Amino acid sequence: MSTFADGLDAAVRRAFTRPAPKTAPAQMRYLVRQLKGTRQVARLLSVSQRTVERYVRNQIKKPRPDLAARLEREVNRRWQPQVRARARRRAATTDGIVVDTRARIGYTAPIGTTDEDRMRHLTVALPPQYAARLFEAQEQGAPDRRLREITAEGLREVYFQDSGRRAGQLEEVRFTDVEHVEFDL
Repeated sequence: MSTFADGLDAAVRRAFTRPAPKTAPAQMRYLVRQLKGTRQVARLLSVSQRTVERYVRNQIKKPRPDLAARLEREVNRRWQPQVRARARRRAATTDGIVVDTRARIGYTAPIGTTDEDRMRHLTVALPPQYAARLFEAQEQGAPDRRLREITAEGLREVYFQDSGRRAGQLEEVRFTDVEHVEFDL
C-alpha cells in the first residue's frame, strides 16, 4: 500500500462536494450506472452478474470484507471525476499543496547543526509545480519512492533553502522513516 499515493487521493477526496454512496447496494447501483450494465460491474469486481443484480435490488446488503473493499475502492476511483480534476488542476496551477509529515528529515551537515537528520514534524506549503509533479507521477503509476523524492525536493526548496535565500549548495534532502504523511489542497 502506497502511503504517498493514498495521501494524495485522500487530499483530493476532501474536495468532493457530495459524499460517495456508503451502503453496498447504493455503491453497486452507482457502478452499474457508471459502467452501463451489471455484466461489466461483475467482471470489474470478480463476482457473478447475478450477485450484482441482487445487490442492485437490495436482496443482499452486507458484502464480504474483500468485496466491500473492492467496491469502495472502485466507487471512490470514479466518484465526482470533474470535481477531482478541478481540485488537481487548481493545486497544480495556483494553490499548491500542503504536506504534513513526521519523518526523519535532514541532510548531511556538521554534528550539532539544526539541519542534520532527525525526526521532525513539518507542515509545509509546497508551490504549485510540486503539486503538478506529484499528481503527474501518481497518474503515471510511479512508485512510493518517486513520490517521496518529489516531496523531498519540495521540502528542500521551501523549508531548508527558503526558496533560494539560504543553503544554496544543498543538493539532497534525506526523507526516511516516515511515520505519518498527509496532503491537503
